[in-house]
Amino acid sequence: MRSNEDNFIQRLQRKKEDALEFIIDKYLPLIKGVTYKVLSPLDNDGMIEECINDIFLSVWNNSSKFDGDSTDFKKWICAVAKFKAIDYYRRASKKVEFTSTDVERQHGMSAEDELIMSENKKELIQLINLLEPVDRNIFVMKFFLGLKTDDISSKLGLTRASIDNRIYRGKKKLYNKVNPGGQI
Repeated sequence: MRSNEDNFIQRLQRKKEDALEFIIDKYLPLIKGVTYKVLSPLDNDGMIEECINDIFLSVWNNSSKFDGDSTDFKKWICAVAKFKAIDYYRRASKKVEFTSTDVERQHGMSAEDELIMSENKKELIQLINLLEPVDRNIFVMKFFLGLKTDDISSKLGLTRASIDNRIYRGKKKLYNKVNPGGQI
């Protein structure tokens, strides 16, 4: 007996190889499409082929867990393909290693500059935590989240002038903490 549209799920669950052949013939274009959509940014055809093979192996090994008809099977095999391709993508992304010159080219900074910037951010966060809660929220929204003054005023229910004044006073307070006795 050969697998067909009516019996391929039962035959697959009984581990009949002709059912796997039927599934490959029927669903290969769909699986290729799903896999290619996820993995094409990596520009690695070998990885795409390996992923497709892994998808069919996973379908074979986990067929007993499937419960449904051929319409459900199509959805299930697409989900298996999508998640398997995402796993491959994540694995490949983790393997990418950068040299310090790669990082400098990407960010225009050396590793030392990145470290200094990171330390400066930590110090700035510690300073901002010294502000009153309302002022702290304003600073976070304005300088970390990049919100406009009008957006901040509507979110906090304050006038635009009040926001501007609080930013001015907050900057002055932070400057005096960093440079005690200094003038702006």
